[in-house]
Amino acid sequence: MSIDIDKVLSILEEEVRDYQVPVVDLIAVQTHDPFKVLVATILSARTKDEVTAQAAARLFARAATPQELAALDEPTLQKLIYPVGFYKNKAGYLAALPAVLEKNFGSQVPDDIDQLVTLPGVGRKTANLVRAVGFGKPAICVDTHVHRIMNIWGYVRTKTPLETEMALREKLPEKYWIRVNSLLVAFGQKTCRPVGPHCETCVLASLCPRIGVTPRKLRPLPKVEDGEGLMREGAVKRLISWNVNGLRAAIKNGFTETVRSLAPDILALQEIKAVPEQLPEEVRELEGFSSYFYPALKKGYSGVAAYSRMPADSIRHGIGDPRFDEEGRVLTLEFADFYFVNCYFPNSRHDLSRLDLKQEFNRAVQEFAQGLAAKKSVVICGDFNVAHTEKDLANPAANVRNAGFTVEERQGLDDYIKAGWIDTFRAYNQEPGRYSWWSYRGNARERNIGWRIDYFLVDPASRARMVGADILDDIPGSDHCPVVLDFK
Repeated sequence: MSIDIDKVLSILEEEVRDYQVPVVDLIAVQTHDPFKVLVATILSARTKDEVTAQAAARLFARAATPQELAALDEPTLQKLIYPVGFYKNKAGYLAALPAVLEKNFGSQVPDDIDQLVTLPGVGRKTANLVRAVGFGKPAICVDTHVHRIMNIWGYVRTKTPLETEMALREKLPEKYWIRVNSLLVAFGQKTCRPVGPHCETCVLASLCPRIGVTPRKLRPLPKVEDGEGLMREGAVKRLISWNVNGLRAAIKNGFTETVRSLAPDILALQEIKAVPEQLPEEVRELEGFSSYFYPALKKGYSGVAAYSRMPADSIRHGIGDPRFDEEGRVLTLEFADFYFVNCYFPNSRHDLSRLDLKQEFNRAVQEFAQGLAAKKSVVICGDFNVAHTEKDLANPAANVRNAGFTVEERQGLDDYIKAGWIDTFRAYNQEPGRYSWWSYRGNARERNIGWRIDYFLVDPASRARMVGADILDDIPGSDHCPVVLDFK
């Protein structure tokens, strides 16, 4: 299948019009100053666009020219650009930049690729981007998105970004050189993602050969305004679990808008860190849902909640053990044909001081769920605070003795699997690299240095009721992302 490059790029021009603008493009719209484009590009490496934009604004308020930048020492630069990725290294590059520009280029940013790569912190990708965006001159900036997507399309067959750049220089019409990076970065961040690409909603689905692609397996469900009829026995229900790491913080990050876009039939939240009285009414009584809360006795700690389009037949708070119930860790909703158990498993802590308690909680929840499963189907979901196998975290060897990946904690999840409980995501996807939690440090999420610690488990007798499962790793708002199970 040969891709029609004119057609697909024309379609993408329309598709990405309302996408978030890559930060370097945004700065170019605000200014045509090559110096600012250069600095913003240096800052943007391995950093979220919004973080880059904020850091660039702080820096340009103090240093809008090479001469003003030369007046700032390295510690000051570190403070101004923090928390961009590798901010200490980048502060060093910026501190050295004015002298190199003055000595070699008369304090002017050069527009030649070979000259640009001699500047501190500038590689070919940055050099091409500065030439294209800062000067409006033909250049092909090939980052991981351009390299990956051009190979998915089969437009090139290359192994490295440099090979892709050289191949595109020979093949891609020059009229696309400047724009192609922005198009494919926006498209790659939103739709054609490196892991779990959204092929089912892609505007290029009928044109793309999908070379080497494993699309996400989430079954599309219609979005609805109310839950009438959706929760009846046998209907496919979208179940979503999300550790929001503070519901009040999640509200500030667009929680209600996210819920509307996800359109769950049941939404389970963990670590809400709030009592209902602390929440605005539109969240306490989320429109279209029945709301259920089980906060911890300790303020600002733990706690779970659930929203359901159809009221539950009964609600159970806790599992009958005060040690766990006082921390608001288990909330069970009963419906006509299944139980929905929302859990927030304890963290064993850095020093493993709560490891024994966590093991006891594992056993108690499993015993509780086994009792429910004797009556009807059971779905257990939540933050289990453990990566089950080596492919469930980015750096297994470095974490084998750390909280969340100890032998004891992994054995706790093994016990569920040995008893026949189904890890629903792994029933559909055996690939590594899919995670549901990332540290806030070191741009871990952007680099996908994460852990899969959020799960949906289903009792062994209910396997046939599973329809699909996925990790919604493109949803922001917490250090965790939502996980989903389609269940009939």
